[in-house]
Amino acid sequence: MEQQAFGGTRTDPKPARSAFEAMKRGFLGRCPHCGEGKLFRAFLKTADHCSVCGEEFHHHRADDLPAYLVVVVVGHIVVGGFMGMEAMTDWPAWLHLAMWVPITLIMSLALVGPIKGAVVGLQWAYYMHGFGGESDALETHPEL
Repeated sequence: MEQQAFGGTRTDPKPARSAFEAMKRGFLGRCPHCGEGKLFRAFLKTADHCSVCGEEFHHHRADDLPAYLVVVVVGHIVVGGFMGMEAMTDWPAWLHLAMWVPITLIMSLALVGPIKGAVVGLQWAYYMHGFGGESDALETHPEL
């Protein structure tokens, strides 16, 4: 695949991967490469490698992005729902708390795994953080 660079063209030997397909597979907890093996070995612990195709996952760097995305998604749903219920009803505060706190917790716990899987799938699709075969060295002084 040829890409335009600043000084001309460069050849990139890596084939394009479907980000949508990889994220969908990751969201479902499956290997982003083959879609068959399990991505997680525990609740939020990724497997070291796919048991079917052998793709390695240990070098992924999802970090805090899944948690931030869960906060955004759940926050918009819960705040919108709360504001709508507050406008339509005259419920006391304790009833809102009794309803919205469990909904928030359940939605957050239900979404954090699938969203982390989608983030790992996105990293795989774009050859990020070791999925392209190169080491993921941190630049300590990028200005040098």
